[in-house]
Amino acid sequence: MTHSDTTEGATHETGSRRRAVEARAASRARNRAIRSWAVTIVVALGITLVVKTWFYQPYSIPSTSMVPTLEVGDRVVVSKLNTDPGRGDIIVFERPANDPASGPDAPDVLIKRVIGMPGDTVSATDGKVYVNGKPLREAYLPTGTMTDIAEPIDVPAGHYLVMGDNRRVSQDGRVFGPISKRLIVGRAILRIWPIGRFGKL
Repeated sequence: MTHSDTTEGATHETGSRRRAVEARAASRARNRAIRSWAVTIVVALGITLVVKTWFYQPYSIPSTSMVPTLEVGDRVVVSKLNTDPGRGDIIVFERPANDPASGPDAPDVLIKRVIGMPGDTVSATDGKVYVNGKPLREAYLPTGTMTDIAEPIDVPAGHYLVMGDNRRVSQDGRVFGPISKRLIVGRAILRIWPIGRFGKL
């Protein structure tokens, strides 16, 4: 064997070792990247779960009871931090026990607007809502909207009277009465879909 053959053999062996080292380094880098992405995804899912469970949650509008403010298929974000709504706020709440679902596809939660606060008496005269004997200004309703309330409704402590903006079709507090504060999931604060109607509520 000549010196040239020996040199070429050593060079080939060195090159093979270098490629093996580079391959192992590349493999370790890929594994680190995969682990990094896995951790990122797990953390993101965890944050999403926490936010959805405790802070904010999107809801889809299932019916026409809040038309024209909210159309069927609109999506809203509900703040679960706000369970002390004010008059005029739109809230999501669990279906009351005295308002049984009409079928298997009926939603477990409803969305309506707060009209009566704890201690209020709500009535209607000539299609106009009155709270404690005073007319309620409802700028969110289309002009000419008529509201029927058969008898004045007294709102107990810890309860709220809710109605849909589509007063002619909404099955609301005029049917099932004031709801307990315990049923409130949160306040709808933002319409996020469709994009063309994106905005605060």
